[in-house]
Amino acid sequence: MRSSWQLDFYRRPLQDSQGKPLWELLICDPQMDFSYGEFCPQAEAGAPWLKKQLQIARNGAGGWPEYINVFRPQTVSLIEVACRELPIQVRPIREVPTLKQWLRQRAVWYPNLNNYTGEPYDPIAIERPAPQPMADYLMGEQWQFAAISSDQLARLLQEPIPIQSIADEQLPINLGLPSTLLIPGVIIDGGRVAMTLAQWLQSARPVMLQYIAGKPDGLLLEAGLADRWILATFEDADMAGAARTFTERKQAAKGLHFLLIRPDDSGVTYSGLWLLQSTLEKQIHPAQPK
Repeated sequence: MRSSWQLDFYRRPLQDSQGKPLWELLICDPQMDFSYGEFCPQAEAGAPWLKKQLQIARNGAGGWPEYINVFRPQTVSLIEVACRELPIQVRPIREVPTLKQWLRQRAVWYPNLNNYTGEPYDPIAIERPAPQPMADYLMGEQWQFAAISSDQLARLLQEPIPIQSIADEQLPINLGLPSTLLIPGVIIDGGRVAMTLAQWLQSARPVMLQYIAGKPDGLLLEAGLADRWILATFEDADMAGAARTFTERKQAAKGLHFLLIRPDDSGVTYSGLWLLQSTLEKQIHPAQPK
């Protein structure tokens, strides 16, 4: 099993003795068997300080992890620089439930400190840009809401699809879903741009699809750490009904859904497949760090 740390390094609603903002580094593993934390004056919040703290954390943990998972877009580049000469890969990823639970616990504790500023603070909030439209050349020929059983999805996963993103923890069997349950998804017939679209999606790192009711209705792709893309807009009543069914089926499937790119509807070849999940965080209540 690959080892990993979850890391956050950012400003807190605290100040130092000179009234300057304090940053805080928090590191833990997914089981909270290992944790490390340290405050940092804003003037020192840079890659050299962070690299030194990572080396101290490594000594406490007894070794380096293979990955450091980071959910906050503002600090990814800083952490990558700090890790440049260290044997660790930095992975931008939204799903760091243990760390986020720890951040919530810390946020409750901060008001008890003498250096608490009282400023508004959400420990896991990140800036979210407005949804961006997809480039016209990537839109393909047509798209549709769809649903297949867990068994059918398992067979689809055996197809030689060039581009795939399938996490073991998202497999229906590992989520405890019945084999007959319908898993919702979106299928895009890309035509000549099917592979180009699949490659672009892989670089964007899809996270989940979301139906947004409005005038017009929309289908959004959440991707990366905070990106949002408008996959489609529509005003058709039948399509809106299909979108509502898609949302209801997602809820029944613990948020699981799929995105499938294919050249056409022949069912002969496929270009890309992603298993996505709207429920990004499991309810984890880690022990307080030592």
